[in-house]
Amino acid sequence: MWGNCLTIPAVLRDPAMPRSVLIVLLTCSSLIAGWSACSAQEGAIQARIDDQAPGWRSLGPDDFEKVNSADDTWNWKDGVLHCTGLPISVLATKQSFQNVEIVVEWMHEKSAGNSGLFVWVTPDSLARLRAKGKPGLPHGIEVQMLDHGYTAMIEARGKPTDWFGTNGDVFGAGRDLKPFPPTSPNGQRSFPRKHLCNGHGSWNHYYIRAINGEVRLWVNGEEVSGGNGVSPASGYLCLESEGSPIQFRKLRVRELP
Repeated sequence: MWGNCLTIPAVLRDPAMPRSVLIVLLTCSSLIAGWSACSAQEGAIQARIDDQAPGWRSLGPDDFEKVNSADDTWNWKDGVLHCTGLPISVLATKQSFQNVEIVVEWMHEKSAGNSGLFVWVTPDSLARLRAKGKPGLPHGIEVQMLDHGYTAMIEARGKPTDWFGTNGDVFGAGRDLKPFPPTSPNGQRSFPRKHLCNGHGSWNHYYIRAINGEVRLWVNGEEVSGGNGVSPASGYLCLESEGSPIQFRKLRVRELP
């Protein structure tokens, strides 16, 4: 690949150039050209967490329980969790977590789909939802999963769209969070530094790290958003049903000290 990108300067073609010097200069020139070519052609370096390393485990049907959803809102099939999007509700883990890493892949089935994953959801907010038995969402830190078509839908309604993003916003929902910049105009959401989410019909990979009151999000291999200052830094994980069909797969967690 490097040879295709390399142009040898005239000084290196001088027949009087000592062979040993020529070899060194050619090597250095090739390396420099190669690095430049790699940078230009491949762009930013991406990395995926190894969720097969020791300590990681999968979450399945036995790890979750219905909170305020309908009986048919959530359905597991061949390792994939299907959500109808109705009613607006959540599916919660039976276990509460403190320091934890999370991997999840998700795919909206339709344009303008809206969903998310809640971290450190308070037990009292889940209790209220269960008691009411009506549509609603809990208090926690939301890591949003929003299809790009949502922006066009809001614009068509004549409403502003500058307060949200579609590439992985992180914000407090009924819980205090100090968002990392860049932030939404009101300062309540951490907007993603890069726009890396795929649109509906394509899978996205989220890696979420929630440690000592801080939540960070990686989208398809790159860190994009987050925040800190959450206290107490513990609670349940919830998947969100919010009006549109979505699929989840490869739900895995690793608890940390």
